[in-house]
Amino acid sequence: MDRDLAELYGVTTGNLNKAVNRNLDRFPNDFMFLLTVEEFENLKFHFGTSSWGGTRKLPRAFTEQGVAMLSSVLRSKRAVQVNIEIMRAFVRLRKMLASNVVLARKLAVLEKKYDEQFKVVFDAIRALMTPPEKSRKQIGFQL
Repeated sequence: MDRDLAELYGVTTGNLNKAVNRNLDRFPNDFMFLLTVEEFENLKFHFGTSSWGGTRKLPRAFTEQGVAMLSSVLRSKRAVQVNIEIMRAFVRLRKMLASNVVLARKLAVLEKKYDEQFKVVFDAIRALMTPPEKSRKQIGFQL
């Protein structure tokens, strides 16, 4: 929710929403959406009383991608640090994927070098390296 993310990033909810409004093209529907009146009422009911302090506008909800995009449009020190960590995570992910390719090449060389007696072992290793075919059940908001 916009209020929670504003606190997380060390900015006011108003400033967070101003930054989003200035950069609406960076927040497609799968990154951010406004809660409906019904969703907002259900949220208030769920928590018993409104902790929103009498908000005049419906709150925005952000998906994982929207949270990441916020770190690039906000100017707080914390937002800058979050953005840097996101970039580092992408670099780590790229290195992990590259190391898997290197491992596959090394395995192919070993497979050619040794005879059929190790075929079962190589097949088992390849099976462990292959991502699962079944897609995981999605978690979170369904649009």
